[in-house]
Amino acid sequence: MITLEQGYELTFRAPKAEGPLVIEHDVPNFAHVILLASETKNFAKDITPQSFVQLLGKKTNLIIALSSKQTPMSSLAAEFSLTLPPPGTPLVSYFPEREESPQVIPVSVQANSIVSSNINPVWFSGVPHSIGNNPMIVPILRAPEESFASETDGGSPDSLVDAAERGGEGLWAGSRLSLVTGFQTLDNSRVTFVGGVNVFSDEFAQKEISKGLPSGNAAFARDVVAWTFQETNVFRIESTTHHRVNATEPPEQYTTNDRLVYNAYISKYDSKTSTWVPYPEIRDLQLEFTMLDPHLRTALLPVSSNPGKYSATFRVPDRHGVFKFVINYKRKGLTYLTSSMTVPVVPPRHDGYPRFLSAAWPYYTGAISTSIAFFLFSALWLAGDSREKKAKGHKAE
Repeated sequence: MITLEQGYELTFRAPKAEGPLVIEHDVPNFAHVILLASETKNFAKDITPQSFVQLLGKKTNLIIALSSKQTPMSSLAAEFSLTLPPPGTPLVSYFPEREESPQVIPVSVQANSIVSSNINPVWFSGVPHSIGNNPMIVPILRAPEESFASETDGGSPDSLVDAAERGGEGLWAGSRLSLVTGFQTLDNSRVTFVGGVNVFSDEFAQKEISKGLPSGNAAFARDVVAWTFQETNVFRIESTTHHRVNATEPPEQYTTNDRLVYNAYISKYDSKTSTWVPYPEIRDLQLEFTMLDPHLRTALLPVSSNPGKYSATFRVPDRHGVFKFVINYKRKGLTYLTSSMTVPVVPPRHDGYPRFLSAAWPYYTGAISTSIAFFLFSALWLAGDSREKKAKGHKAE
């Protein structure tokens, strides 16, 4: 699953050992933590659900194996919107017919953004869990449709029925259940919950699904670990630029109705070479031009002549104020891409408006006709007064 050739330095520790500490003085001592002591009920003081949540906040990635028994990690799963069945109720399936125990189940792997599309079914033995509506949850491996949680490991049938009644019909049966689930925090830390540690075992990796068909456990484990340890599906925004059309430099401020160009440069991490390479394959990237609420939302399309470059051209709204260019790209299993840049938008200067507006011609016509009418009225009034004076003069003579 993890090899020294991949560049990892492995440190092994017993669950109750006092050191090395996973976090000390609020500083993580490891980039990644794997907890495979799924049935241990008592851990060292630094291995607690609270410390693991703190590790995620410090961008340390986690792989945690769960158990059908009640352990401190059961309460940790609940913090991530995962609900475990009552203790002692592992997953059971009697199909397909096989020599193995009903608790050892072959599970088909559905291709998604984390696991490859050509992986053979994997062997699973452990506890399922239902997932909530949290958008940051990433289902990786679903339970078979004919499987269900059963009290075969010393669990109570009554507690299972009570839990099903509280959660709704079919809560502990079928493909609604998840066996391996990932979770990605807002700052892109990753944690993966595995329903059974045997998924990663050599026994299951070497065990055949059927005669001549090897299991996909080894390949599945590699994909899960690669995703959790930030080797796959890791993207970042290298830079963003903006400027007016037919310009190259960003202005100090934009004017309403300006035409502008916004560019974003995105790269993907290549774990084989440990380098960032331009990534031109995103087809649903969007840009928002916001002031409190989005005034404009447009697609950021890849530029074929410049891999990794995404561009959008639009007109600034006829509204002045402080605006932001916002990219908020969140997809399950992929690194969240976020970017925000503030720019002021001002109205045109007094000499920036057109001298004459075509929409104002009715007002121009009204003003001109009123002026002409007043001039004619004044002329006629004055001319009439002059004639009256002349008429009076003739009568006096």
